[in-house]
Amino acid sequence: MPAARRVWIVVLVWSLLLSWASAPLLACYAVVVGRAASADGSVLVGHNEENGGRRVLHFHKIPRRQHPPGARVDLQFGGQLDEAPETWAFLWSENPGLAYSDGYLNEWGVAIASDGCRSREDGYDALVARGEIRDGGIGYMLRRLVAQRAKTAREGMELIGQLVECFGYADSGRTYVVADPREAWLVAVVRGRRWVAQRVPDDKVAILPNVYIIGEVDLDDTANFCASPDLVSYAAARGWFDPERERFSFRKAYQKPERLAPDRRQFRGQEMASGGTWTWPPAEALPFAVTAHKKLAVADVAAILRNREGIVPLFGRATQEAAVFQLRDRLPAEIGCIYWRTACRPDISPLTPWYVGITSTPEAYGPPVEPGTLLSLEHHFHPPAGTFDSDLRLAWWKFKALADLVDKDYEARIGPVRTAWAAFEARCLEKQESAEAEALRRWQQAPDAARAMLTRYCSDLAAEACGAADRLREAIAPPAKSRIH
Repeated sequence: MPAARRVWIVVLVWSLLLSWASAPLLACYAVVVGRAASADGSVLVGHNEENGGRRVLHFHKIPRRQHPPGARVDLQFGGQLDEAPETWAFLWSENPGLAYSDGYLNEWGVAIASDGCRSREDGYDALVARGEIRDGGIGYMLRRLVAQRAKTAREGMELIGQLVECFGYADSGRTYVVADPREAWLVAVVRGRRWVAQRVPDDKVAILPNVYIIGEVDLDDTANFCASPDLVSYAAARGWFDPERERFSFRKAYQKPERLAPDRRQFRGQEMASGGTWTWPPAEALPFAVTAHKKLAVADVAAILRNREGIVPLFGRATQEAAVFQLRDRLPAEIGCIYWRTACRPDISPLTPWYVGITSTPEAYGPPVEPGTLLSLEHHFHPPAGTFDSDLRLAWWKFKALADLVDKDYEARIGPVRTAWAAFEARCLEKQESAEAEALRRWQQAPDAARAMLTRYCSDLAAEACGAADRLREAIAPPAKSRIH
């Protein structure tokens, strides 16, 4: 390579790194579609989970659990609260070792995921000293408690608020997406005891990157907003909001000032959802939600999650999982609520369906562990030796190995892989109606038979995807033939 070209590439790389360092952290991404904006009347929640480092994802079905009187729930930093007499069953995408990266869908069709957001609040130690964070605060267990205890999205939203006010939030800030077949809420929390929630309008689509998007709030409109009691007065006391000169905006008051510029991922997602062609940068602040140009389906949400146009491509390779929660109330929750999920990056793996009514997940999606042990903080934050070692018997590593091969010559290799998975996903979507009709027929006669049928159906599709991943890897890099002497 000529010396001048090498110098140009080095300059370009450093320029990109500097621009990334000054941009909002790209860690997660969500698409929330109200039920009147979807093609089938479902609430749709799409989510990309993105983290650095060596990772692995496991996927579990946790059954309902009963707890004895006096049982306690341990929080990550030492706090405790009373256990519920009974906790709900749920599907759980676990990112071992990480505190803010798991996704859940419970038996009532309540889904929860989140995106990190940086608030301007003081540091952890300062808030502990002021009593704003108590007993270590709450973080990791927040979304699991929603999955275990909430029957509706509103219940989940209210539970987040109660726990944040009780213990104080330990991380800098975050926006949770809590949805059910009737509605979806965004719940923004900041380090300490402040939080605010806004309902996504039924006929709109919200795009959530890693910045707060809740702006002006109307706390008298309890159908669409909810917040900690001193949300506004605290901001005024800190000098983040002047009630004499401006209307209160949560985003402006609580977000780090350097993150108030328009977010490119929110911009591009809104552009895709609305079907328009917009000019970057926008002249005005982006709206909380937009009107879709058509009724959106699972495939449309997946397309937004997979889009990298106008976004630095490298960051897409930090995505560990994409998911689309399809939440419908015209069917029993066990059949109507689906956790569509990729087994690794969404560019090199397909969405496969996991109905909330399934009774188990295949061993290829996570080694079998007794639920009590699996749910312990010790097991999650100190996973067994070998957890992060490559193991091609497991779905995650099958697709991770495929991703590693594709990345060696991405432009040449991604096309055939995407073509294969597009056809696979299309078949999954085509099968959906007939599979659900059969499940509903069995449900009306014997619910356990329907659950067994759905478990086999999901496991078979997952096994088919894993087999296809193996074949794609072999097609890209055929195994070396042994020599015959």
